[in-house]
Amino acid sequence: MGLGYIGLPTAIIAAKHGIQIHGVDINTKVVEKTNAGLLHIIEPGMQDLLEEVVKNGMFRADTKPTECDAYFMVVPTPFKGDHEPDVSYVETATHAVIPYLKTGDLFVIESTSPVGTTEEMAKIIFSERPELEGKIYIAYCPERVLPGNVIYELIHNDRVIGGINPESTEKAVAFYAQFVQGTLHKTNCRTAEMCKLTENSSRDVQIAFANELSFICDKAGINVWELINLANKHPRVNILWPGCGVGGHCIAIDPYFLTADFPMESRMIAQARQTNNYKAFWCAEKVGNAMLKFELQHGRKPTVAMMGLAFKPDIDDLRESPAKQIVAKVMQSCNNADILVVEPNVEEHNIYKLTDYREAFRRADIVVYLVAHTPFKSLPKDNDKIVLDFCGILK
Repeated sequence: MGLGYIGLPTAIIAAKHGIQIHGVDINTKVVEKTNAGLLHIIEPGMQDLLEEVVKNGMFRADTKPTECDAYFMVVPTPFKGDHEPDVSYVETATHAVIPYLKTGDLFVIESTSPVGTTEEMAKIIFSERPELEGKIYIAYCPERVLPGNVIYELIHNDRVIGGINPESTEKAVAFYAQFVQGTLHKTNCRTAEMCKLTENSSRDVQIAFANELSFICDKAGINVWELINLANKHPRVNILWPGCGVGGHCIAIDPYFLTADFPMESRMIAQARQTNNYKAFWCAEKVGNAMLKFELQHGRKPTVAMMGLAFKPDIDDLRESPAKQIVAKVMQSCNNADILVVEPNVEEHNIYKLTDYREAFRRADIVVYLVAHTPFKSLPKDNDKIVLDFCGILK
């Protein structure tokens, strides 16, 4: 249930390993492209695998579920207005499969979820189908893959699997063992849910430390990239590189699932979220100041190249992207300056007119590196241009 950045690759890999897959998505265009063997996301090597499993009949997409032996919820879990977790997608997907469940079936949630979600979905299932209580298996198993390396990591990464009871855990482990070569770690569903939130909250805190260093170094006149490189020479120090914020559907969202349910116990996690959100505003302010300074010195408005919209290098995923937020903020306050928006991994955008990165670099007075896409690293150094490097392209 869900053929997005995680659901589709998981379906393809499972089908490649001999599991008959019925993929479901509410987006008819996604279903049509998938059945035509066309990948709707960017993921190296995945296109050929999709063509293979569609052609040999192991994978078929539809807008509705059908009777199966195992059901996997791989739908988004965003947050509502005040950073409250929204599990309505999981609940809707669960309701959709309830009529098809039968004795012996496996039901697994992969979507990042607040602690207790798996048990809540079990209650919903058994309230509508009380005859199935004790006769089906329900578990939680989060993914932990890196976009751009999904094929390898879906197969080789360890997985944490927690059922509502030991029997459910064992049933889920048996399923994943068909294609996962990493270790399958058994636990209960609450611990598995918390594990996913803990992993991404930990990374968010580490990134916040790096971003705070960038604030301090900017005020102190210190090169933050050199500083971190030197500090990491210590045998027990491993500071991450700062960026223009934190994006994506995991690290930028998952900590809120903890701060919403455990506000007094998660104050450091909440502060890290504030720091990483603020970084995008700080970057936009730096760009605005550079534009104003240029105009005062040259008597004209500058041409500015905003390099990158994705939330991380070399992918097409713009979800929760701080780079996208920075571009929007700069354009709102640019007073008709010439802003060139660049994203080499996206063919077109529904809001911004995209410019080729080489042309944008050539025309720009100010070059703003927001995402460390590989093509940007081949651009020449030009001392006549003002360069703002928020992602370490020049480090």
